[in-house]
Amino acid sequence: MTSVRQDEPVRPTKRDEVAAAGSELIGGPIGRRVLLGTSWLTPVRVIALVAIGVFALGMVQKLPCYNGGWFFGATTQYTHACYSDIPHLYAGRGFADGLIPYFQRLPGDMEYLEYPVLTGLFMEVASWMTPRPGTIQDRVPSEQIYWLVNAGMLMACAAIMAVCVARTHRRRPWDGLLVALAPAFALTATINWDLLAVALTAAGMLMWSRSRPLAAGVLIGLATAAKLYPVLLLGPLLVLCWRAGAWRAYGRALAGAVAAWLVVNLPVMITHDAVGFHIREGWAKFYTFSQERPIDFGSLWLLISQRTGNPLENANTYATLLMIVGCGVIGLLTLYAPRRPRFAQLAFLVVALFILTNKVYSPQYVLWLIPLAALARPRWRDYLIWQGCEVMYYLGIWMYLAYTSNGDKHQGLPPEGYQLAIVLHLLGTLYLCAVVVRDILMPERDVVRRDGDDDPSGGVLDRAPDVFVLGRAAHEPRHAAHFVEAPKVRWGAVRK
Repeated sequence: MTSVRQDEPVRPTKRDEVAAAGSELIGGPIGRRVLLGTSWLTPVRVIALVAIGVFALGMVQKLPCYNGGWFFGATTQYTHACYSDIPHLYAGRGFADGLIPYFQRLPGDMEYLEYPVLTGLFMEVASWMTPRPGTIQDRVPSEQIYWLVNAGMLMACAAIMAVCVARTHRRRPWDGLLVALAPAFALTATINWDLLAVALTAAGMLMWSRSRPLAAGVLIGLATAAKLYPVLLLGPLLVLCWRAGAWRAYGRALAGAVAAWLVVNLPVMITHDAVGFHIREGWAKFYTFSQERPIDFGSLWLLISQRTGNPLENANTYATLLMIVGCGVIGLLTLYAPRRPRFAQLAFLVVALFILTNKVYSPQYVLWLIPLAALARPRWRDYLIWQGCEVMYYLGIWMYLAYTSNGDKHQGLPPEGYQLAIVLHLLGTLYLCAVVVRDILMPERDVVRRDGDDDPSGGVLDRAPDVFVLGRAAHEPRHAAHFVEAPKVRWGAVRK
């Protein structure tokens, strides 16, 4: 029987057949006599460089649009699959005119910037570094420079995201390659500003894994000030800390998140006049827009609406109810599971649930799940199946927009084809959710725990005993006979 030291790094080429096959491109799996740690090219540095390189390839993929597709031709940015919100919103949200987000009204129907405050600040800082139209004799359109400035800032966010994922599981740094090499990451990184929130969320999870709940909470609060979805992570932490009795750690994380969110939002949220204090209309725009927005691209609700002809005017209610029921199921799963689920597993499930039930699925939303999926299910086969579905959806939405934007020519993907792309996205995400749920119910199938770890992203929860469960706290794995060579982990043992 083989044994694995608890502090020995996990080599993916020894554990994952897809990783082993892929390593043939660079000489094959690591041998028995290799000297690890003797080069400045540590796994974390390699992953950071790979992430930057893949991000740069994604920028190259946007060249047809950068060279004119964003500005000329009705469908060029769709047929080349290189659309980005960034250059369009430079003028469309008043940055080209020097308008201050949330404080000054925009011309047109939108009236105010419809993004959370920290993302608005990110956009504003990029506009400060962009020459105003006409200041460089229009040799390069300001929209192009604005996209380049944002791309540089988002590249830093991408590197932070990849490094944080590589460092979250101490013995599994190479899992960061799942993030750095994700095809959907390259394709969607510069569509919008989501990478800011994704990087902050990844940093928050890293801090939690290092048993620093206050710092984790602050980062999650900042991430929520950039995008709404990171606040969902506080739900899984609540149930996990309930099961482990780690109320003090959860309280510190919650306090840090609330304080960080308030520090960023209060200066913009509150206005004062002769009558008293009020919520600023510009600050509230993000929340009112999200509430009033009709069903849109990529969602389950659009698929149902197009297939049935029903406009689904109550989609908000349906989505909210499904989200509440789904969160309840995840909570019961956490308390009934034979072993306490890993934090990354529940974080992936709750964000995936939000994506599956939301009224809209923009292509860049896949960035929310990429680091969570790499931590929840670090298995190349399952990860690539999901990524393949997401790439097909990415191509499908642009071909569908080309079809609907080309007048009577209808060159592109018809509605039936786009509906198939939505189904692929939904099935790919549900497949990965199913595998993660299986790992929770059958922890002996979890590739992280099979290598002798408990919850390396769990911080204070790692190897902590349970104090409240609704099922059996622990039992012998139902299929342990298939994994007799796996190292045993002392479940429920207090760390020294």
